[in-house]
Amino acid sequence: MENDLDLNRRSALPDALYALRREFPREGWQTHANFSDLVAFWMERHMMFRQICETLRQDAEAVQDGKLDPQRMRARLSRYGSMLLQQLHAHHQIEDHHYFPLLIEREGSLSRGFEILDKDHHAMDGLLNSFATSANGVLQQKAEVGGFRDEVSAFQSLLLRHLEDEEDLVVPILLKHGSAGFG
Repeated sequence: MENDLDLNRRSALPDALYALRREFPREGWQTHANFSDLVAFWMERHMMFRQICETLRQDAEAVQDGKLDPQRMRARLSRYGSMLLQQLHAHHQIEDHHYFPLLIEREGSLSRGFEILDKDHHAMDGLLNSFATSANGVLQQKAEVGGFRDEVSAFQSLLLRHLEDEEDLVVPILLKHGSAGFG
């Protein structure tokens, strides 16, 4: 059962962790009175990660299809790949050391969910290292774009799973309790 919660195996968090999501469904998040600037900023960061992954995957496919100059792709990969690595790592550090402990204080019954998300972050460190190695191979013209496309596609799939699970756990807590004290 524990292995089923690993990021590379699960399709969702356990139902028990969605108790607040039922009370605060996604459709009503942005119109809720406690949808603060903090929640909006946090969701925007997640959207940025999604968009960067999609851009990198599409660029790699476009090079393979002969629709994008490989040099242009490498320039974009250098910029966006670096941004993804730096920003995602910093984002996870802030969550693990600041936000998650505060969220557990507010809704201790969901602490198991934050343990799972923390494990995701550790798993993603390895995935980010693999992503960086693959990206560097393309940037140094020592690796094929197809291998990078496969790498970014696999990473994107796991990142999307993680972001969705994290949002489904975090946002309902912030809507229920507000974001005061998160600074």
